[in-house]
Amino acid sequence: MLAAEWKGVLGLVEMMNVDQYLPILGLLLLGVLFASGSFVASALLAPHKRPYDAKLAPYECGIVPEVEPPQRFPVRFYLVAMIFVIFDIEVVFMYPFAVVFRQLGTFGLIEVLAFSLTVFGALLFLISEGALSWGPVKHLTAGMPARTSSSTIVRIGVNSQSETAA
Repeated sequence: MLAAEWKGVLGLVEMMNVDQYLPILGLLLLGVLFASGSFVASALLAPHKRPYDAKLAPYECGIVPEVEPPQRFPVRFYLVAMIFVIFDIEVVFMYPFAVVFRQLGTFGLIEVLAFSLTVFGALLFLISEGALSWGPVKHLTAGMPARTSSSTIVRIGVNSQSETAA
């Protein structure tokens, strides 16, 4: 038997040629050269003077800052960023499902619903913990009573005006 027939009999697959990977290798080499060239050019062309205090001070529209700015972001900022990333990933996972949803059938639909419910449950938990509440807690207060003629007279102060006139 010939070698081609043996490959077919044994179920061997023909090996890919290395030539097919040369464009990828070339792009990788080009990326490494560009990155290293950028670092070298930055080191050679950058000024080598030490910055003085005026250069290191933050610029606030010409006003000298009186208070040091806070160094840390609030934790809520990171929570909102993580919520964004989670929902962004969910949307990214929805695209392949939308492409092949007919081929996945009921199993795929159940899996996507389970994934979506898990993410939605996490969002409800974060909302209940107050992750999306910004600023101080606001309490509702009772407003002014319904407007009547007696409440309007009290607000205007008719009695005080008649006393000053007399």
